[in-house]
Amino acid sequence: MRAYLVDILAVGFFVLEWSVYSFTLEHSAYGRDSLSARMHIYREVWIRRVLEREARMVDMQIMASLQNGTAFFASSSLIAVGGAMALLRSTSEALGVLKALPIDMSPSPALWELKCFGLILIFIYAFFKFAWAYRLFNYVAILLGSMPPASQRDTAEAEAHVVRTTRLFESAGRHFNRGQRGFFFALGYLGWFISPWVLFATTAAVVIVTWRRQFASNAWRAMENQT
Repeated sequence: MRAYLVDILAVGFFVLEWSVYSFTLEHSAYGRDSLSARMHIYREVWIRRVLEREARMVDMQIMASLQNGTAFFASSSLIAVGGAMALLRSTSEALGVLKALPIDMSPSPALWELKCFGLILIFIYAFFKFAWAYRLFNYVAILLGSMPPASQRDTAEAEAHVVRTTRLFESAGRHFNRGQRGFFFALGYLGWFISPWVLFATTAAVVIVTWRRQFASNAWRAMENQT
């Protein structure tokens, strides 16, 4: 047990950082100023402007591009799962390569397989998030197609339709962000294949990079309220 104490601590740190970052981004007051939160506002702006125009072909084309991008990531998740499973099947070959390095960093076969299982689970999680986001984008497209005509934009029914469409749109974007976050943290998780100490470093690096993109990037500043 002591031999794997550092590995346990490293994985615990990885899970904790992912959980805390996700909670802060989605459920805290601090997260409401993130780039993703700022984009949520413009989802409602978009839906309200769709209601004001009769010709909505461009809006449906934008929805199609969002669906295609989500489908690409869902397909990539399945490919990544296949690659991780191939890595699992090649345990002996991989350990042989690690043992041939100047510094022997090869773990036990059981630990190597455990690492592979963890990677598979992360990509499966990402697939489910992307697949559900794709389905939700389909639902949003249906709601856009059933949007009341512009002549009825001041009715209570039109307002209710805007609200439900916006909420569904936000949910789709939230699940897409979670799947993409899974991809980012999967890159950090790869550090464990080298060493638990490297996992500490790669996890911290992923958190720093993703935090900066959400709260200190040029895109975040571009979406800042200028009024």
